[in-house]
Amino acid sequence: MTLGLSVAAITLIHVIISLVGIVTGLVAMVGLLKSRPMPGWTGAFLLTTILTSATGFMFPVDKLLPSHVIGIISLVLLAIACLALYGRELAGHWRWIYVITAMTSLYLNIFVLVIQSFLKVPVLHALAPSVPPSEPPFAIVQGIVLVLFVVLTLLAVRRFRPLGGGLA
Repeated sequence: MTLGLSVAAITLIHVIISLVGIVTGLVAMVGLLKSRPMPGWTGAFLLTTILTSATGFMFPVDKLLPSHVIGIISLVLLAIACLALYGRELAGHWRWIYVITAMTSLYLNIFVLVIQSFLKVPVLHALAPSVPPSEPPFAIVQGIVLVLFVVLTLLAVRRFRPLGGGLA
C-alpha cells in the first residue's frame, strides 16, 4: 500500500489519469496544429500528464525501472513546457520549445500506452508475447507512432502562432 491505497487502487487512479492526459493532449495537439489556443484543454493536459508521471512513482519497487526513467524525462519536459507557456508566455523561441516539450511528453504517454496495450490486451499480447514486448508487430506499431509524432510535432512547430504570445 502507498498513501493508504492498495496497488490495485493506485493502478486504477494512474490509468484513469493517464487516459485523461492522453485525450486532453490529443485535443491540445489539434489546437496546436490549427494554431488555435485552447487554454482549458492545454492546462488539463499538462496537469494530468504531470500527475501521470508522478503517480507512476507510487508503485512499490526495489530498483529504478525503465518506466521511472520515462517518468523522469517526462517530468523534466513538462517543467520546461510549463515554463515556456506560463513563465515565458511562448515569447520568441519559447513557442517552439513549448510545442516540442509538450508533444514529446504526450508521445511518451502514448509510447507507454502502446507497451501496456501489448502487455494487457490478449489479442495484442498474442502478437508480441515477450515481456517487455519486442516482436515485430510491437516494433511496427511503436515505429508508426514515433513517425506520426515527429511529423505532427514538426507541423505544430510551423503552424502554432498564437496571437499575443500565450494561450490566454
